[in-house]
Amino acid sequence: MGNRAVITIRDDYAPKPKWNSLYLHWNGGRDQVEAFLHVAKLYGIRCSDSSYGIARLAQLIGNTIGGTLSLGVGSYGRLDVDNYDNGTYIIDKWEIVEREYFEGKEQSNYDFDKLVKQIRKVNDPIFNYGFVNEISNQSMRS
Repeated sequence: MGNRAVITIRDDYAPKPKWNSLYLHWNGGRDQVEAFLHVAKLYGIRCSDSSYGIARLAQLIGNTIGGTLSLGVGSYGRLDVDNYDNGTYIIDKWEIVEREYFEGKEQSNYDFDKLVKQIRKVNDPIFNYGFVNEISNQSMRS
């Protein structure tokens, strides 16, 4: 039992089984995944380097959900990609561009704006998001 999903970053320079991926045992519904991806994009996390992108996405999600379980990182070929809860989200530039192994009904339990606010409340200080924006705003005023 879970709400499983795999998030994988498309990598045109590697065979699919080697794509860097993240496994969620919980929090794998599209409504949650889209909110996590939105915040990653907002923070300017690089998605073009898939190992860096997956590592930082794992950090962002781990910070949000807490605990020490239910989150894993590995290659596409080694993770539970055909889990059939929510399947596999293939992303590019922090957008879902393809979906595999999902034929169910989309989860819509979470309000996008509230979830983004919750994710940011935990992660803004860790990713220095507010601090960076304050400096950018100050330099623009000068």
